[in-house]
Amino acid sequence: MNTELFIARKVAGVGQKSFSRLIIRIAVVAVALSVAVMIVSSALIAGFKKEISSKVFGFWGHIHISDADISAAFLELNPIFREQPFYPHLDTVRQVRYLSQKSILGLIPIQRDVYTHGGIRRIQTFALKPGIIKSKDEIEGIIIKGVGRDFDWNFMERYLVEGAPLDLSDTLPSPDIIVSRQTAERLRVAVGDRFIVHFVEKGEQLKRRFTVKGIYKTGLEEYDKVFAIADIRQVQQLLGWTEDQVGGFEVFVEDIRDLDPIADYVYYEQLPNELYAETIREKLPEIFEWLELQDINEVVILAMMVIVALINMITALLILILERTNMIGTLKALGAADWSIRKIFLYYAAYIVLLGLFWGNLIGLGLCFLQKQFRFIRLDEENYYLTEAPVDIQVLTIVMLNFGTLIITLVFLIIPSYLVARISPVKAIRFK
Repeated sequence: MNTELFIARKVAGVGQKSFSRLIIRIAVVAVALSVAVMIVSSALIAGFKKEISSKVFGFWGHIHISDADISAAFLELNPIFREQPFYPHLDTVRQVRYLSQKSILGLIPIQRDVYTHGGIRRIQTFALKPGIIKSKDEIEGIIIKGVGRDFDWNFMERYLVEGAPLDLSDTLPSPDIIVSRQTAERLRVAVGDRFIVHFVEKGEQLKRRFTVKGIYKTGLEEYDKVFAIADIRQVQQLLGWTEDQVGGFEVFVEDIRDLDPIADYVYYEQLPNELYAETIREKLPEIFEWLELQDINEVVILAMMVIVALINMITALLILILERTNMIGTLKALGAADWSIRKIFLYYAAYIVLLGLFWGNLIGLGLCFLQKQFRFIRLDEENYYLTEAPVDIQVLTIVMLNFGTLIITLVFLIIPSYLVARISPVKAIRFK
């Protein structure tokens, strides 16, 4: 029988009727609130990063294949031929084998062959052309993103607030266009209205009349205010390209964790020498650098909450030890070792922490569930790109938070438990 655990249970039962019960309840509340804040913070930050990333990846794809001229600007891509050995069968690639490099304690490097979690989901063509929109009384700069029949409309349909996707089934280029709500409001146009877009190509001014087929809103203001979607054949004509020439290919992966290894696989194993592949993180790094800053906020919040829980638990443990001075003296007089007595209080502290973890998980997960269902936390879309706080509950993260909080707290409680060794049996037994 575990004697220390047995005594700790008895002490916990009697402690509910002692004067220290208020301190114990405060410690439980402190641990519960700290864990709840950690769970909610982690879920919100994970959800925020997931939603923003999915919007960027959904609009641009995960990997771009373009001409190998890396000096070319983003909007001045050299044309490449649609007919490529990897198109369109690249989306049949499943798991990719690659060499993973890790290190033990940051010192011993380890290399091993592993497989990606998934493969390539889709590949589609695109082309870009900047222009100037002129409506009845407004002028607005815009970038036309030309898409073809291979375009996946599932993403855009989620953000279409008016109208419908483009119909590209006709043999002639479609005159329709999809603009953002931000652009539509500034130009004062609606679905069915027409406007003229002016382009400059090789020193000549070109005009194209488009009809608004749909209006979208992703919430990514930097993209919404400048990008519109049209038939890629319109862009090809404006650029003087043939129908077999495109600006590049967008590749979508099945699992975002595979982004870098699949990008390397595509570049080294699938592409000819004249083509280049890079991830959208490398091509548009600004927003992803901003998202990575959220990790710092998460670390700061978690550290502060753990410190709060530690301070309260250390205070509670010291009070428990002082309150049980007579019991400590009696156990020492009966021959109990200091470590054995310390284990009693550590078991008692573990009970308090576990109780706090239970209520903290209940509160934290409950708040996350309520936010996911009722969306009562609203955000300023102009600053956060979202209208509501997203929640992404990751089971492994929750488990690690609970396990880490328990272990860290108990490890730090070993130090104040040394107070037991300083208690004299004779003085303790006489202490009233």
